[in-house]
Amino acid sequence: MTDTTPRIRLDKWLWHARFYKTRSLAAKVVGQGDVRVNANRVTKPAHNVIPGDVLTFGKERQVFVVRIKALGERRGPAPEAQALYDDLSPPPEPRAPQAPKYDGNRFETGGRPTKRDRRVLDDARDAASRRLE
Repeated sequence: MTDTTPRIRLDKWLWHARFYKTRSLAAKVVGQGDVRVNANRVTKPAHNVIPGDVLTFGKERQVFVVRIKALGERRGPAPEAQALYDDLSPPPEPRAPQAPKYDGNRFETGGRPTKRDRRVLDDARDAASRRLE
């Protein structure tokens, strides 16, 4: 008795879904054990996945949780790749306010800083000096 459920290699699916730029990079991440399939750690890039599997992996300081909707037959354009999965990832944490960039003469908006820019810059300097103490 043979199982006719369509399957695809995990590294190939991650590449098709455009999470990684190359298939070898996807295989490297899977090989390091940084990917979980249905909450089970996977270390083999040849691990087969099917629609309905939930993948959890980190990339560039962000955790992705995706449910596979389709396997895909090629690495197509981004809208086609986004149709392969449902994104279940938690929302990203809000970033701390950053001081405007100052190059010595002008701020990134040009000209003198506004009163708001000055407050943000002063707050950033105060926070940095408190960390050094």
